[in-house]
Amino acid sequence: MKQTSRQLRWERRSQTPLLVLAIAFAVAYAVPIVVPDADQRVHRACTLTEWVVWGAFAADYLMRLGLSTAKKAFVRTHWLDLVAVLLPMLQPLRLLRLVSTLLLVGRRARMAPQIRLTTYVAGAVVGLLMFGSLAVLSVERDAPDGNIKNLGDAVWWSFTTMTTVGYGDHSPTTGLGRVLAVGLMLSGIALLGVVTANIAAWFISRFERDDRVERAQTAAISELAAEVRALRAEIGRLGGAAAPGAGTIPGTGAAPGGGAAPGTGADVPAHVPEAAPAAGG
Repeated sequence: MKQTSRQLRWERRSQTPLLVLAIAFAVAYAVPIVVPDADQRVHRACTLTEWVVWGAFAADYLMRLGLSTAKKAFVRTHWLDLVAVLLPMLQPLRLLRLVSTLLLVGRRARMAPQIRLTTYVAGAVVGLLMFGSLAVLSVERDAPDGNIKNLGDAVWWSFTTMTTVGYGDHSPTTGLGRVLAVGLMLSGIALLGVVTANIAAWFISRFERDDRVERAQTAAISELAAEVRALRAEIGRLGGAAAPGAGTIPGTGAAPGGGAAPGTGADVPAHVPEAAPAAGG
């Protein structure tokens, strides 16, 4: 679907403010979990911040939908954005606001042309590690049989789950915690696949570039060899044309410069008179 110029301008201008709001959401989500004994006003401010950030991303979706000339195609191609916008409205859970905001931030980050794949993958790994730790801690901290009771345990569990190692020393015991574990495992596998594909593409491009350089060098050597053969053939042709009678003047047998050609007898007089008979003989 082709984007309009107004839609492109809106996405370009709103990119930075939405990322700043996403950072504010991260802080607002983390404070009540890391500091559960904070004042109630702090908890209310964090909850309000989460809803404001979600509302900003929802308004961004509606604005892009309004600027689109093909609204049905926009909804069809941005269905995940729509799910992320509607998700917190189904049930007012903080976890749903977390999931929807992560989805919206990820979608917007992928649309930003200045964000390269490496930056996106690194940000996704850090974000999933942090939010996965916070989410599982908020779910498992008060579970009767839970063994994830502090932030250190939660971070360790998230790291081993994302890398699909799974030592088993810490694991969720609640249903919601296990749902988080499944999501974290699938996300880790997907990110690992992206990193692996990126590394493989880099190696393939290097091999292709080296192969192109090698072919260019081989072609240059072949051209030089052909030129050398052509020069040798030209030299041989010129030498063969100059060889016959090259040291004599045609028709005279004389060497160039007036001297007699060797072996012609030109240095001996043509007639030597006989000596006169002695008188009285």
